[in-house]
Amino acid sequence: MRTPDIPSPVRHTRRPNVAFPPGACDCHAHVFGPQSQYPIVPDTHYVPQECLLPDYVRMLRTIGCERAVLVQPSVYGTDNRAMTDALTSGAFPLRGVAVVREDATDRELEDLHAAGVRGIRINIASATAGLKLEHAPRLAERIRHLGWHLQIFMHFQPELAGHLASLRANIVIDHFGRLPAVEGLDSPRVKALLELLRREHCWAKLMGPYFASQAAPRYADLVPLARAMVEAAPDRLVWGTDWPHPGARAHMPDDGELADMLAEWVPDKAQRRRILADNPQRLYDF
Repeated sequence: MRTPDIPSPVRHTRRPNVAFPPGACDCHAHVFGPQSQYPIVPDTHYVPQECLLPDYVRMLRTIGCERAVLVQPSVYGTDNRAMTDALTSGAFPLRGVAVVREDATDRELEDLHAAGVRGIRINIASATAGLKLEHAPRLAERIRHLGWHLQIFMHFQPELAGHLASLRANIVIDHFGRLPAVEGLDSPRVKALLELLRREHCWAKLMGPYFASQAAPRYADLVPLARAMVEAAPDRLVWGTDWPHPGARAHMPDDGELADMLAEWVPDKAQRRRILADNPQRLYDF
């Protein structure tokens, strides 16, 4: 058993001040442990705390989410069992985003689909090895008949936009593309991301503010970027908590506070309903 080296999440989430609509979905979270049942990969760049499905469901009910999406974390490599066991537990309406080998068989993909997986994660922003962007075109072709998407964790750069635009499947950029909020909307990177998001197959997640801003706890400098993303792709944005926040080392957020932050990013109630309920229903096939 390896000793955790990152903080635990806030265990007693406060109830948000702004109510979520029916069908609201947390579109990005992870479950971890127990290590005895789900061992982490030897070369992981962090060792998580034990954060189990009942803890996550308790948080979801507090903030008002009725659905959720689990994303395979890098610490498990391509062993998706911790996630798929949660998906098939019946404990909560869940979908998943898996990590697979580049040569995964059709049967493996079909089994993941049956468990509730609706996408593949390509992670080129963390220190733990995984799928590369060069694998994306072939994977996109293989998942089209399943209705899946490619979720990409990356440091977005303008020179990658053409490659992403050419992919023959929906793509979902998470964590604000890790664009530094301090660069402002005139940044070439921000302009390129917004242009990409205007394409009909390009989606993004409003989540993980600590990957794009140092202005904890409210991350006020992210408001212009979030609102610009809403303007660019109002029907192709979703929201997530990133619970239990393995990337939030300096300031562990309260998920109730993150929920209220969405109301600052998206003041319009009807647009929040699209981001929280309508868009996730389409993307994840609930």
